[in-house]
Amino acid sequence: MAGALGALAAGAGPVAARGIALDDSAMVSGGGSSMLPPYLQCVPYARQVSGIMIFGDAHTWWEQAAGRYSRGTMPRVGAVMAFKPHGNSTLGHVAAVSRIIDSRTILIRHANWSPINGRRGQIEDDVRAIDVSEDNDWSEVRVWYAPIQALGGTHWPVQGFIYKGKPPKGERPILTRPLTFAKSDKPAARSADPIGDLISARLGI
Repeated sequence: MAGALGALAAGAGPVAARGIALDDSAMVSGGGSSMLPPYLQCVPYARQVSGIMIFGDAHTWWEQAAGRYSRGTMPRVGAVMAFKPHGNSTLGHVAAVSRIIDSRTILIRHANWSPINGRRGQIEDDVRAIDVSEDNDWSEVRVWYAPIQALGGTHWPVQGFIYKGKPPKGERPILTRPLTFAKSDKPAARSADPIGDLISARLGI
């Protein structure tokens, strides 16, 4: 696969010019787990950079946010975009919005999406995501894929955006199943959170 990706990367300009989009749904790292393997997952990174304190696998964030945080379909700076499981990303994905470019384009910060230099778990800051939904409701997006230095061709389904603020009065949690967390993903003191320390060191905070 590395050779194929290398060839795609080398030809990214002409391929993009011809309007051929790479189907990246089977090639992204995914990274939606609350487990903490040797490489950095999207979950602790999104939590760290957004301040939205939700724990557990990425596909559970949308339901967990009900009754705790405001949610919606439009991006805002600092919000977390919650992806549905799709393709190789079987546990979903979460990414923080860092900038709004226009009604169809945002920049996001996330981890464990693109393999970079053959390594998973890499942080990508301020990379493009574009809304490709018919109604401009951000229900489907294409996301920057580093190996080809261009947007991937997959239309990733999105649940919506989780905002750092209280939900409308009267909204209650709608969890449909018990949530279990890996021991390493439970809230812990900063000094006992090696992943948090790693992210802080990366961000210089």
